[in-house]
Amino acid sequence: MWRRLYLSLLAVRLYFAVQPSYIHPDEYFQGPEVIAGEVFGWPATATWEFTAADPIRSFFPLWLAYGFPLTILKWVWEGLGYGEVPQMVAFYTLRSLMFVLSFVLEDWALHELLPGPRERTRAIALVASSYVTWTFQMHTFSNSIETLLVLWCIVLMRRIREHPESTMASACCGLAFMGVLGIFNRITFPAFLVAPAIQLLPHLFTRRLRIPLLLVAGVFTLAVAVTTDTEIYAGVRPELRNLRDTTIFTPLNNLLYNLDSENLAKHGLHPFWQHFAVNELQLLGPAIPLVWFSSRKNVLFWSAIVGIAALSCFPHQEPRFLLPAVPLLLASVKIPTRFTQAWVASWIMFNVILGVLFGSFHQGGVVPAQRWLATQENIGKIYWWKTYSPPLWLDGHVGDGVETKDLMGLPEDRLLSELFNNGNCERDNLPRSLLVAPASATFLDKYIEGPSKKRLIATVRLQELWRYDRHVGLDDLDFAEDGIWPTLRRVLGRRGLVVWQVNKKC
Repeated sequence: MWRRLYLSLLAVRLYFAVQPSYIHPDEYFQGPEVIAGEVFGWPATATWEFTAADPIRSFFPLWLAYGFPLTILKWVWEGLGYGEVPQMVAFYTLRSLMFVLSFVLEDWALHELLPGPRERTRAIALVASSYVTWTFQMHTFSNSIETLLVLWCIVLMRRIREHPESTMASACCGLAFMGVLGIFNRITFPAFLVAPAIQLLPHLFTRRLRIPLLLVAGVFTLAVAVTTDTEIYAGVRPELRNLRDTTIFTPLNNLLYNLDSENLAKHGLHPFWQHFAVNELQLLGPAIPLVWFSSRKNVLFWSAIVGIAALSCFPHQEPRFLLPAVPLLLASVKIPTRFTQAWVASWIMFNVILGVLFGSFHQGGVVPAQRWLATQENIGKIYWWKTYSPPLWLDGHVGDGVETKDLMGLPEDRLLSELFNNGNCERDNLPRSLLVAPASATFLDKYIEGPSKKRLIATVRLQELWRYDRHVGLDDLDFAEDGIWPTLRRVLGRRGLVVWQVNKKC
């Protein structure tokens, strides 16, 4: 029964891994797009994290996680004579990679961390049945990589503690490497290792070579990481005589940036209780009561709690920051013996609803729209409105001179002016201007041509060319302005992403 359940949940992971959902812009713009541009020469949008005077994103983990797989893909694809690698092949290669890393490394780590067969089986089942595993962990987030690194650092710490008679050279070197890699990936990484590190500290002195091995491996990895970033950002190698002025240390830049509340205010400020009271509930749902009242207060539990508490000190708090805590907490909870069926039913319902929402519908039309646009000809400009920013590395019109412009949430009057100034007269044979926007944008209704609007008198006219129904923009929710039911009816009832050709009356 357990094997059938696990295989079924593995199939669910694979299903959501190949879905074109788009959970957050950072899954593309904080790594994959920049690396894809480096490997394939595609145009890429380098965000402020890379272009600031003091860059805060390291290329070291990006090349290890995405650069090497894409480079191997390029060698194999071109070596077999297929020509250039299509953008969507690269996209699904990275999704497949995250799927494999998730079920191999995450489940393996939990298998080692939970020695009891019964608790191990339940923990892996809970983690595998969580929508967070199906969705966030299947996407190319730095938080997804952080989750795997946190788990495996705890595994290596446990191995070192349990073998006091051995130096455990490979475990020490691996721990140092992963520790440095985790810090360069996300500066919040050490917060989740405070509890296991305190447990490990006395055991480091049982063998003389453990601390020197950790230091040597850590310093070597640090040197490689700093050299990688310095060569890419500055175009030079660090000089030992003047390390302070010749090196770019991205984790320090990142830390200094996030310690400044004025910087964080640009991304949104949240109360200190946001992670504990809101974000945890969004990620764990019915498991929250079990976390606090029916869980083993072991090292996994305290690793998660200390990590969440540390992240709560920063006023900018997003749910994805807590991804490493999800498997740690789910591996600690004990399923209640009373009302078990009711709890399991609520757990299944919670994860199915949020899994479908985030894994299939949330911004689900952006990638399919780019796939369709890649097949079109005679295009001059593509405008995106009220969607997440489209990743340019998935644009099939690379090098064709097509201008892609992200209008984000541009006010309606300015949108109309932009479309009028760049639309073509109906009889012109010039490169077309296209607008990509959600069907829930009711403002556009009076400009849409159709059978019932043959006498449209508006200056801007929109002709529908393509539609993708499995698209919901949660950012379009406006309960304060429109009310709860009208908003849900508009966003969910009129779900979909539409591509319109922009014409104007001349």
